[in-house]
Amino acid sequence: METPNYQVSVNGQVVLENATKTGLDFIRLDDGHFHVLLGEKSYLATLEKVDYLAKAFVFRINGEVYEVKIADHFDQTVERLGLHSQATAKFKDLKAPMPGLVIDVMVEAGQKVQKGDSLLILEAMKMENVLKSPGDGIVKKVKVEKGAAVNKNQVLLEME
Repeated sequence: METPNYQVSVNGQVVLENATKTGLDFIRLDDGHFHVLLGEKSYLATLEKVDYLAKAFVFRINGEVYEVKIADHFDQTVERLGLHSQATAKFKDLKAPMPGLVIDVMVEAGQKVQKGDSLLILEAMKMENVLKSPGDGIVKKVKVEKGAAVNKNQVLLEME
């Protein structure tokens, strides 16, 4: 079986072409804090923001903010084939990427949303995660309210 190939970009610039073979490793210290090894350098990183759909993370290291994006083999293939512009296609449902607590719902039934619009905030492991729209659509039904506990893969919003 072939080892997965990940491309890592920091602040929009590709820093690793094959992250699985270049000495990138990280260890979770506690909620939101990581020890990162990159080659022979070591860093203490604080995770400030997560967008699981876009595979994007915002870290603070030594007072500086870094936006890290990870592209797996499929993301790289889609980009290489020029199909990334189709990513704004309509989507059916927004599901919880992890168990957590709904902190805020930013949309209502009948509202039009575009790719990247903030839909709701989900708190998990003491971190607030802004769930953004993976595509264009209209909110058909909001299935959760502020303060609700949700399970992984629970439908949060129905779209049309």
